Amino acid sequence: MSFFRQYIAPLFIFLIFFVALAAVSARIFLPSDMAAPAPVGVSLQKTSVPNAESLAGLPPALAALVKGLPDDPALLQ
Repeated sequence: MSFFRQYIAPLFIFLIFFVALAAVSARIFLPSDMAAPAPVGVSLQKTSVPNAESLAGLPPALAALVKGLPDDPALLQ
């Protein structure tokens, strides 16, 4: 057991460290468009959400669970 703690466990720790270091350093060799961080100001297009009846036969009473709650509480049925 002491052999494992003195030799094998530290070897595993160093191997994991060097694999992580290589993965992080691999960004240097990526093309310039892939090495950049992800864009933040992207506008999302609104897609049409199907109604509650068409999704797996859900009853209309569960529409709030499918579509989310409306912004105006007065619109909640």
